[in-house]
Amino acid sequence: MNFKILICVISITLFSCATPKYDVIIVGGGASGITAAIQSSRLGSKTLLIEKTDWLGGMLTSAGVSAMDGNYNMPSGFINEFRDSLVSYYGSLENLKTGWVSNIMFEPLVGNKILNSIAQKQDNLEIIFNSRVKKINNKSHNWEVNFDTNSNSQIVTSKILIDATELGDLIPMLDIPYSVGMDSKSKFGEKIAPFKSNNIIQDLTYVMILKDYGKDVTINKPLNYQREEFLCSYDSNECLKSDLKLWPKENLISYGKLPNGKIMINWPINGNDYYVNSIEMNDDERAFHYEKAKQKSLRFLYFIQNELKYNNLSIDKQEFSTEDGFPKIPYHRESRRIKGKVTLNLNHIKAPYSHKNSIYKTGIAVGDYPVDHHHNAHPKYKELPKLDFYPIPSYSIPLGSLIPESINNFIVIEKSISVSNLVNGTTRLQPVVMQIGQAAAILSYLAVSRNKSIDKVSIREVQLEILKNKGYIQPYVDVNFDHPNFISYQKIGACGILKGKGMNIGWENKTLFYPDNDLKIEDIDFTNYITYMEHPFPKSLTISNVLDWAIQTNTNKKLNYSSDFFWKELSLEKKDLNRAIKRGEFSVIIDKLLDPFSTFNIDYSGEIITNDL
Repeated sequence: MNFKILICVISITLFSCATPKYDVIIVGGGASGITAAIQSSRLGSKTLLIEKTDWLGGMLTSAGVSAMDGNYNMPSGFINEFRDSLVSYYGSLENLKTGWVSNIMFEPLVGNKILNSIAQKQDNLEIIFNSRVKKINNKSHNWEVNFDTNSNSQIVTSKILIDATELGDLIPMLDIPYSVGMDSKSKFGEKIAPFKSNNIIQDLTYVMILKDYGKDVTINKPLNYQREEFLCSYDSNECLKSDLKLWPKENLISYGKLPNGKIMINWPINGNDYYVNSIEMNDDERAFHYEKAKQKSLRFLYFIQNELKYNNLSIDKQEFSTEDGFPKIPYHRESRRIKGKVTLNLNHIKAPYSHKNSIYKTGIAVGDYPVDHHHNAHPKYKELPKLDFYPIPSYSIPLGSLIPESINNFIVIEKSISVSNLVNGTTRLQPVVMQIGQAAAILSYLAVSRNKSIDKVSIREVQLEILKNKGYIQPYVDVNFDHPNFISYQKIGACGILKGKGMNIGWENKTLFYPDNDLKIEDIDFTNYITYMEHPFPKSLTISNVLDWAIQTNTNKKLNYSSDFFWKELSLEKKDLNRAIKRGEFSVIIDKLLDPFSTFNIDYSGEIITNDL
């Protein structure tokens, strides 16, 4: 096995060797970074992952937010593998439904162990923990990364560099344009954005994992504790001013209940969220505020023990093996956001088919969580836009949002992709960033294996590889990846030939493809597919008529649909050719006989590249 984990101390002999060379270097082993590293190595790319802590998983594990939000009906790519690993560990999917904030709850320590176990099986992957990047250079079309591990320094090189850090810390090192804070209403025309831009970001949280000690384990009264600070964290009769929904104290505790009776305290309603914009701070300034965030969590713990009468609950110091029992890192909800090839804004998500560009066609990841912003801890909270669970349909992330506009062979993932501030409220969730990481690895592999820069890699090739890995490129919640025609539906949707319908129903955000509905002529959009219009499309939409049209239109193959092989390939039954054709059947016929997905390349805006016509 060629896997190496180097912790704290690297031998002097290692540094006396020639500069190690990799295909891909990923900085940051968080939710997106470890997913990218695993996918990259599986595809055969020699991959190095540099992580600041001694854990993998970032917000999933190291920050203690071990509750996956969203994508329950779209477990795309590596998400499904990670979920299955949790099911194997805990015995069943039902055993993960311990709290009400999520259907997938687990102990952070277990998540870290699972990710490490998967990583150790990858022959092309090296991981260096407890490391910090100090300098980056681009030399002779290669990246040179200088980083420290404990008291040692090392230089490594790669063809592709990926920033998967929690705050996008490589971005300013390369002078890449980026944004921080809220965008003005005029910037993207998002109607719920503030009138003026500002540098306000979402609250961070120092999560606590509690366990039941079976006795009174009340901590010493923290400095500056005032019970009034948390009176509106539940439906106390003393709370008279809150504009947020207040829950009974039992719900506050069960919200983040984990397996084995542990409790995650990540309570957003006047709980342990803490406001600071630490993005541009130096290490000492960040450490100062992170300590203040911990102190707020401790005050909240004391409130829980004394006011809510859960004095049997306290921090489980075995979970993270840290001196104070807190997670390895705080939970950051927001970071720098690059200016990419395209920028996904709220209008793209609300109405993906109503824009001059068609960036939904370039999708490489999907999400379905509402736009959820945490600003309750901000001192001017009441003056800020109310952005709690703004409803949206399920949506796609465009490939161009991972790629900076101004620099090549550098990919940005985690929470620093090119989206508006509002959209960050949904793309920041764990399932979405994991998919983004997987897509970045696929893009990197295709660039390296074809000896191309990433901006020359076909978007359709990236999407096809995602589909092969049971990933979603279109956000259809009504067709799972194990459906025999899943790939055909995804491809035809990504071509824009058939469109889904987005909606919000209660807590559910969804886009439906309706494969079993009868096809209607108004469903079909062959705009820009000029070659398909040379043969008039049938007015009567039967299976037979559509097949005849597709066979006439396909000039590259001689097809005989009397053969059994033909019907097996189409995943259709041979009988009753004169009945009305379904949307799903139409998708399969167009995909298998005409293959517009692979025939016509598209650019980052989703438009067909004209020299391919």
